[in-house]
Parts: sequence; structure tokens; C-alpha cells
Amino acid sequence: MAIVRTGLENLLSNPPAGLEKKRLGLLCNQASIDSGFRHAKDLVAGRFPGRLKALFSPQHGFFAEKQDNMVESGDFTDKRLSIPVFSLYGETRSPTESMMKTMDVLLVDLQDAGTRVYTFFTTLSLCMEAAAKTGTLIVILDRPNPVGGLQIEGNCLVPQYASFVGRYPVPMRHGLTIGEFARYINQSFAVGCDLQVIPLSGWRRSMYFDETGLAWVAPSPNLPGLSSALLYPGQVIWEGTNISEGRGTTLPFEIFGAPFIDIDAMENALGGLSFDGAVLRPAVFEPTAGKWAQTPCQGFQIHVTNRRRFSPYLCSLKLLSAVLNLFKNDFAWKQPPYEYEDKKLPFDLITGDPDIRMQLEARRDPEQIAHDWQPEKERYVREVRQFYLYE
Repeated sequence: MAIVRTGLENLLSNPPAGLEKKRLGLLCNQASIDSGFRHAKDLVAGRFPGRLKALFSPQHGFFAEKQDNMVESGDFTDKRLSIPVFSLYGETRSPTESMMKTMDVLLVDLQDAGTRVYTFFTTLSLCMEAAAKTGTLIVILDRPNPVGGLQIEGNCLVPQYASFVGRYPVPMRHGLTIGEFARYINQSFAVGCDLQVIPLSGWRRSMYFDETGLAWVAPSPNLPGLSSALLYPGQVIWEGTNISEGRGTTLPFEIFGAPFIDIDAMENALGGLSFDGAVLRPAVFEPTAGKWAQTPCQGFQIHVTNRRRFSPYLCSLKLLSAVLNLFKNDFAWKQPPYEYEDKKLPFDLITGDPDIRMQLEARRDPEQIAHDWQPEKERYVREVRQFYLYE
């Protein structure tokens, strides 16, 4: 039995007054389920007969079926409900005026990953901006931050590097639920939409997803389980390089490597394979798709041994630093385009600040880089605390 009750379940048991008279839209995907594995679209349609008028899907598609980045989804019709499903990662990434006219209230039920570059926050923010223009109410059905609400890590994005993989100056690992994030940007960045959050029941900031009693359903194809989500805040940086981040394998973001990596040289450069809260295990893998498809890659699998001590972003920066120093003739930064940006380096968009790359290229110790971002991280924590829904 679930310890935590989702915003979806709380909406169904105690809906806001007058909601049954409104035209409803629902932004969701395959992970939008209750504790009994029933999907939000069917539950909302059953609770508010005839009121659900449109569905909306984020990146990777309504069924999280699109494997890679910049693979768009098309609109279609939900056969069971006979209503349109509009893709917000296709011909448009912001809901159009005609889409907004289908509803009075947009319900949002998305499982975020707890990492700034995960694009569901961007899609939400674009919906909030559209809603502010049309007077549409946004109702967030809150879900847990799967990697907890206490551990916050990384540099804050600089405004010049805002993109679809991060629009606001938050750290890589932000520590917010999707409802808290909506509250934060709505006020602090003057989005100004009519916003309501249906909170979780029973969730504490110290909780990881496997402590909630809820079932994990992959919110996107390459986060198949909590293990990948724990490493994603760091391992996602490989997307900005020619190093495989494990896409096209059964262990995305848990393994990394390339044909030119020498495992023994990496171990010597790192001074061993143990990190605070994690251990690296040498591995060889062949991706079936993506970078280095059908090519043996030497690298490592990261095994998290103490998730409350582990710093995934710092760990991955240390690994990247070693790769840069050892294999500079083979290593390369991925070139644009990346997530609809044609000029800036993908790595800089992912880290949110080109200075991170330049310091790594200058062989600055990642520990010192991390020391420098502490003041901005602490300032962020002070700013967002007032928007916390859970203590």
C-alpha cells in the first residue's frame, strides 16, 4: 500500500469547487497513474463526465515512446474518449491559442525527474505563460521528486543559456516537486497565471521514490528505474560529448564509455574507483542505437552505495575531467543542434553555464569548481524555501 498519496488521487477525492462545470484539459503521459495503475485520463473522465476536452503530451510522446532527443510526436485522437491529444513536442512546444480555447482549466499530472535539464518543467512553464494570456486556470496534480527534496547540487543556469533544457536559474539538481516549481516561477519570475496546486499527502522532503510506496513507471524511455534517475543529474552531461551515456543499452545513464577509453588509465587518473557514496565497476558494452552503435565501448557502470552522500553532478564532472585529460585527441564536444538551439554547444546548454566547460578545459579541479557554485546554490535555497509545500 502506498505511503504517499498523489495529487491526482487527492483531486479525485476532493476536487476544487466548481471544477465539474469547467472544460478540462490534461497534460500527462504514461507515468500519470494512481496507486492502482489506472491512468489519469480515464480517472478524470470518469470523475468529471463529459468535461475532459483535450489531452496534451510532453517530450517523448504520450506513451513515452520516442527514444531520443529532438524526436517529435504528432497529434492524434484518443479513441476511448474521442478527444484530441495535442503534442507539445512537435509542430509546437507551446500550446496554441486554438488549443487553449478547448478548455477552462488545464490539469497537469507529470512525473518529473528532479533534474533541471528534464524538459517537463519547460513544457509546464510554457503552458503557464499561455494560460496567463488566456486566463486559463492551471491545476498541478503534484508528484514526488523521485530523488528527494533535500539534496540540491550544481551551478545555477545563467540567463544567456536558457533553452528548452532549462529556462530558469535553478541548480542541476533542484530539490523541488513540480508543484513547488510552478509556485516558484509563477511569483519569482512574474509568469502570473492563475495557479492552484493539489499537494501530495504523506510525502517528506527526505523521501526517495522507492520510499513512497508508489510504483515507478518510466516517465521517459531512458529513465527505466530509480537507479537511472539517481545518476541522471550527473550522467546527463555526457549528452554534450562523444562519450556514450548508455542510450541504446539496458542501463541508460548508469553506464558510460567510448571505444577509445582505457579503463586502467582512468582508474589510475581517478586514484581508484570509489567515490563518496558510489563505486565504479569496469564495463564493456555495445549500444544498439545512438552514439557508437554496434561498437564495443570501454567504460564503467556507476553503482550508488549511499544515495544521501552521493553527489551525481560532481561525480560526473570528475569523470569528464579525467577523460578530457587522458583522451584529448579522441574526445570531442557534441556540436549543435541540440534541443532546438543551433549555435550554442550542447554541453553548455546542459550545464547552463559555458564557464563550467572552460574551467574543465583549463584542467581546474572539479572540487574547486563545485566550491565556487556554493554561494549561488545557497541563495537559490533561500529563495525557493518560501514556496515549499512539504517540510
